[in-house]
Amino acid sequence: MKSIYCAIFAQIYEISGLAPVGTDRFEKVNREKHAVKFGIMVNEGPYTHQASDTAYHFTAAALKNGHEIVRVFFYHDGVNNGSRLSVPPQDDRNITTRWSALGEQYDLDMVLCVAAAQRRGLLDEDEAKRAGKDSNNMAPGFNISGLGQLIDAGIQADRLMVFGD
Repeated sequence: MKSIYCAIFAQIYEISGLAPVGTDRFEKVNREKHAVKFGIMVNEGPYTHQASDTAYHFTAAALKNGHEIVRVFFYHDGVNNGSRLSVPPQDDRNITTRWSALGEQYDLDMVLCVAAAQRRGLLDEDEAKRAGKDSNNMAPGFNISGLGQLIDAGIQADRLMVFGD
């Protein structure tokens, strides 16, 4: 498990242009930057696991440093990141709002798996009508689609980063 975390942090350091120095300092690494196309897959909910926070910070750092995000695909409990009905305490971060703002800022394609979303009661306007429900609960910037979108992201991206189990 330690090697997995080391690999993730090495990738984050590479994207951010920072390298560890000593135990708690970082310095800017001078190297030629090559834009990488990433696909992001988030498998965990916003407040049950660190995966969503880590995926968000990874995605923001990649975009800030000139890399491309092909798609952010939310799967399994990760679809809960797209619910507009979550209300975290005032002193806590609102992960859904963060994702929505990042998506708007960079025009990200943020997709919730349709089957996982329906199982968890997440519906966009079309799915709500189809299911005979009177409202939807999708946060701004998210849309619902199938696993084909994940496969497409894997094909288009240089690397597919998976956050969560």
